[in-house]
Amino acid sequence: MYNIKKMGIFKRRRKKIGLALGGGAARGWAHIGVINAFQEAEIPIDYVAGTSMGALVGAFFVAGQIDNLKKLALHLDWKDIIAFFDIVFPKSGLIDGKKVTELLKKNISQFKIEEVSIPFAAVATDIVTGGEVILDKDDIIDAVRASISIPGIFTPVKINKEILVDGGVVNPVPVNVVKNMGAEVVIAVDVNAHLVIPTMQKVRKAQIPETGRFNLKNLKEKIKDLDLPYLKNWTSKEPLPNIFEIILSSIYIMEKQITKDRLRLDKPQVLIEPEVGNIGFLEFHRAHEAIAEGYKAAMRKIEEIKTFARI
Repeated sequence: MYNIKKMGIFKRRRKKIGLALGGGAARGWAHIGVINAFQEAEIPIDYVAGTSMGALVGAFFVAGQIDNLKKLALHLDWKDIIAFFDIVFPKSGLIDGKKVTELLKKNISQFKIEEVSIPFAAVATDIVTGGEVILDKDDIIDAVRASISIPGIFTPVKINKEILVDGGVVNPVPVNVVKNMGAEVVIAVDVNAHLVIPTMQKVRKAQIPETGRFNLKNLKEKIKDLDLPYLKNWTSKEPLPNIFEIILSSIYIMEKQITKDRLRLDKPQVLIEPEVGNIGFLEFHRAHEAIAEGYKAAMRKIEEIKTFARI
């Protein structure tokens, strides 16, 4: 009698894997470490959906540019970060985002999402209707730019008559999106799971170095020529949180609760939670720490992923 199992005639099919990358500003560098761990362990990724910073990292990944993004992240310093803040008072956001778009164009060829080898989607929010918008067609750079448009900080993006802002407002970790794309095993990465919100009095002193405080020397240089009376208080030295810190803290406190509720209702097979909660929202210069934590968190889940996906 033949041993069919031994002969491998009915070898089990590998399940399709989807990666849902959540938002989290500077903490999102941890996604690079997660992807590096998967590459090392030869975990194939069949679908990618990202929100905000997760959309940015995901776009670089599906474009085959994750190594270039890692190099860029590891070499960022505060001078580089400040350069991205193209202040546009008074408009629908503090930052126009043109310099971020230029960065994307410089490192990712401008192509349509349909052309990438790994199906990709970026999540944004329609600020008019409050609805979730899945950007899985047309220009990949426009999609990422919309997904990272933190309300009140980045100006919104208009795509197909919709006014779009950060997808984290409605869907911080897009598990449902990769499921709908066809994933049978969903790996969700939540970089805000261990979120630490310091008291606002401490944010200015501990979270942001003197050389990078946005309402002091660096930002003053950007707005000194603007004759706007209300900016005087914005550049004061009082020990109060600045507008960036207030907006970001408020949004991520909100997003943490939304993530908790959505992950309970729409559970991923594998949840990765890098311990990057101590990294400030704007501390993009701490990429080395974030990437290392993402790598460690992902490596702890490798066997679990292989079991679910039949690898």
